[in-house]
Amino acid sequence: MPAPRSLRPLTRPFVRFFRHEAASGLLLLASTALALVLANTNWGLARYFPAIWSEHLRITVHNLVLDHTLLHWINDGLMTVFFLLVGLEIKRELLDGELTTLRQAALPLAGAAGGIVVPALLFAAFNYGTPTAGGWAIPMATDIAFALAVLQLLGPRVPLGLKVFLTALAIVDDLAAVVVIAGFYTSTLHLNYLYLALGTWGLLLAFNRLGLHNLWAYLPLGLLLTFFMLESGIHTTLAGVLLAVAIPFRATYPRRAMLRHLRQRLSRLGKATRQPAADPHDISAEVEVLGSGSGSPARRLESKLHAAVAFGVIPLFAFANSSLVIAPAALRGLLSPLGLGIVVGLLVGKPLGIGTLAWLSVRLGWAALPPGVTWRHIWGVGILAGIGFTMSIFITLLALGLHSPATDTAKLAVLLASTIASGLGYLLLRSTLEPPPAEA
Repeated sequence: MPAPRSLRPLTRPFVRFFRHEAASGLLLLASTALALVLANTNWGLARYFPAIWSEHLRITVHNLVLDHTLLHWINDGLMTVFFLLVGLEIKRELLDGELTTLRQAALPLAGAAGGIVVPALLFAAFNYGTPTAGGWAIPMATDIAFALAVLQLLGPRVPLGLKVFLTALAIVDDLAAVVVIAGFYTSTLHLNYLYLALGTWGLLLAFNRLGLHNLWAYLPLGLLLTFFMLESGIHTTLAGVLLAVAIPFRATYPRRAMLRHLRQRLSRLGKATRQPAADPHDISAEVEVLGSGSGSPARRLESKLHAAVAFGVIPLFAFANSSLVIAPAALRGLLSPLGLGIVVGLLVGKPLGIGTLAWLSVRLGWAALPPGVTWRHIWGVGILAGIGFTMSIFITLLALGLHSPATDTAKLAVLLASTIASGLGYLLLRSTLEPPPAEA
């Protein structure tokens, strides 16, 4: 059922976000399929895959030399932009979204906690005492773009509350993934660069406290923070999250000052429109400046990054990291402790953990189901949360290494489990969701 007219201004930002992520998921699927085809055929351009990702790209600025493979630039460079967006989304949800109050956050928090702990425990049970035991975090992630893309296929029959629940759940998953990456997948640490990174972040926080709202005061220092993080041994994706924390979320002006500022600008705009020679383009530009200049820097940056990340960074990451040769050894590896731990963790652990802890939170009176959402819907979303894909592959690279034979097995297991989860989740939700009422 569509939102009432009076609520549409409140739901419109989420609807735009949902459509962005859903469309990105479909592009993600196409990128993965193309990568697998190119890596497993030997005609035309396919002859260069997957070897092309081992080619080096060298950047020299005075005495600074950065020489890395294309895959490294994508996984450590472009994914920092992705995690900047993740940080901004988490910040928005905590300060002005579904995680603002404990009552609002209780259901997705409980579901996410179950969807993190149970898959990790199942993976650990399969891999205890093996060389791949360090990959316990691989099945704990949810790919928000892919999962929302499946919901998009179900059309208007999906309640808005269910979309919001899945989005909030996946954002909490992302927050947990950031903590895991920072705390468990840092092998070497260079303290001098770490101190420089912390000093840079402290300067960014000081800018925030001083009320600087110009994004160009933050972004150059964000690049410097990323470099120091890279050299310190901590994964650069954490720099993206730290930069998001520092960028102001508050609007440029306090409420009263903003209203006064808007009245003044609108008054000048009204006078300009009454001039015979008024240029419509100048008026349009003034309106844009009026909106962008008074808003929140964090929201402005999030809005600008969404399309670039959804339709550029994530599909490129998927294309580069899905370029794997499906060899017999990798297929046999699906029955190894690593393969079984990932598949069972995503397909069984995710819905079991999410459904059980969500039910428990409601049973104890800590949370309530959103309007129009049933328990079968929650279990269907739990299955969709087993679409690990981007985040699971990213954690695989950190846990097992770029060129380990186990990495190909883990990627294949993630792709298999994500495909099955998307199909099962779609079928369950399709059978339980009521079709939208026919228009008169």
